Order: sequence, then C-alpha cells, then structure tokens
Amino acid sequence: GSYLNQWIASGILAREDQPAVFPYFQEFTVPDTGERLTREGFIALGAVEEYAAGVVYRHEQTLSGPKQDRLQLLRHTHAHFGQIFMLYSDPARTIDELLDESARGRPITEATDEYGAIHRMWRISDAGRIQQLIADKKLLIADGHHRYETALAFRRENPGLAGSDRVMMTFVNLYSPGLKILATHRLVSGVNAATFPQSAANHFHIEEIDSPALLQRAWREKPDRTIIGAAMGARLYLMEAREPRGALDVRVLHERLLGDALNIREDAVRDEKHLRYIRGIDSALAEARTGSAQIAFLLKPTSIQQVADIAFGGGVMPQKSTDFYPKLLSGLAIYRLG
Repeated sequence: GSYLNQWIASGILAREDQPAVFPYFQEFTVPDTGERLTREGFIALGAVEEYAAGVVYRHEQTLSGPKQDRLQLLRHTHAHFGQIFMLYSDPARTIDELLDESARGRPITEATDEYGAIHRMWRISDAGRIQQLIADKKLLIADGHHRYETALAFRRENPGLAGSDRVMMTFVNLYSPGLKILATHRLVSGVNAATFPQSAANHFHIEEIDSPALLQRAWREKPDRTIIGAAMGARLYLMEAREPRGALDVRVLHERLLGDALNIREDAVRDEKHLRYIRGIDSALAEARTGSAQIAFLLKPTSIQQVADIAFGGGVMPQKSTDFYPKLLSGLAIYRLG
C-alpha cells in the first residue's frame, strides 16, 4: 500500500480527471497457426454481483490459495491492478463499431509483451452509449475467476466502503473475430502406463499415426467426434472415442483416460499430482520425446460456444479447460477504491 501511495504522491501514477471507458486492443500471433489477429475490448468498472443474481456466470471452479493472496493485496492497497476478463454477447457488434471509431486516433498507451502481443489503449470520456448497450448483458468470466471471487469477498467484508461494489473489467464480445481459445495439453508422469494405450481400447478406437498433422486433420474433418492425441516417447496415437460426442473432450480425457485407464483420481488432478499443463503441440510432443513426460495428451481447443453453453447453463468445466490467448496486461489501468 505504501508504494502505491508514494507513486501517486510523486506523480508517477496520476488519476484520471473524469470517468472514462478505455478501448483495449491486443494484436497477436496465434501459436501453432501463425495467424495474426486483433482482439478488441474495453476496460470499465462493473458491478460485483453474486452468482445467484444471474448476471455474472463462471465456467471454472476456483482454488482457495490464490484467492487468499489476492484478498490480502486488496485489503492492504484498496486497489485493483488487474482486470477481470468478461465476455458479453453482441452478435450485431454494435459496441465493437464504437470501439473501432475511437481506435482511429492515437493510443494513449502502447506496449509489447514477452510473447510479442501488442497492447494498445484509448480513452472514451463520453461513454454513455456503450454503458447503455452493455447494461442488460449477461457476463461470462473468461479469465479471472479468483480475482472476481476475491472482489466478492472484499465487498462482503466492507459493505460501507465506497467503490467496493465495483471491480475493473475488460469486456470482450463473444462474437469478436479476435477471440481465441488455445488448447491446454496434459503431461502425465509417475504412473503405471505399461498397458497404455491398450487399456483404453474399451472406450476408444486407437490408431498409431506418424505425424501430428494427421491428428489436426482428424480434428478438422470430424468436429463432432471426441479425438485425443497420445504421445509416448516417439510414438503418437490417435484415440477416437467410441461413444458419440456429448461431453467436452477435456472431460472425456479426465474421466476415461486419466481416471479409468491410468487410475489418476480427481483429487490428484486437483493437486496436480502426476499432471502438468502445457501450451503448444510441438512443446507437448517434445516433452514426451525427451522422456520429461510419460504421456503427452493432445487436445483440440474448447470452442467459445461450448464455454458459453456450459456457463450460461449453470455448469463448470474441469480446471485448465480454456486458455483465452493472449492474457490481459495487469497494471495497464488501476482502480483505486474510495
């Protein structure tokens, strides 16, 4: 808290004279495909609502450790340094058009992160139209479940504190062409895999393939089937679920392969025993090839529609089901309470 106060006092950080909404665009390259996209959103304050109110929806269960750390930071500083990544539905893209208009001017901030993503921010002082358009939208937490639940806990603790009923959010349209989910592949170690993949033959057709391109082609050509890659050493298997695709691929992986075939139970998954997570097919295959992982399970990305259907239907997904890429930058804007 004292650092923040010093920086404000010395003029390193300055408070905006008047309320504003901040268009925030991220230009990035998609790992695995090299496609160049721009994700468009805006930073603004949103009300901290209980889930039961039916305004804010989650798609993930949270862990208590990260929430405790964030709550301590909020208690000491009375400030939010990172935004919660919220999705809203606007098929007509009316808000995006308003953001595009403001983005014709020079950005007030521009920064490149360690992944080469370019972050740009503008200011809209007269944001009444955007406020009007977003007012009745349901919100889905894409990323920031722990931050959001921390803000809820802090509001309950401090009902009289001005500003504790608001939190800083970046709002992105579900229909934004730059909205991208990457797959999070699973690395398994320290299990008895002597009979794998044959031990999964009851539930999967198993075929050895010589290239990940064949797996990627199967994902494209059979979008309605659950198809999972499994790499062991230099060998790669394509595993197609026998049952028609109903559940999420990641849930089938956790139940049928981690649970049934390899006997890794849910509590072990939660504690990340025997299990690590990795982004990028090539990186996952390298872990299997070098023996750093016994098995690398390769998944196709969860679709945005699946996330929306599950969350708005009141369900949650297994941990690390979604990797909305790129991450939002913390510290780009700060919300000081009071």
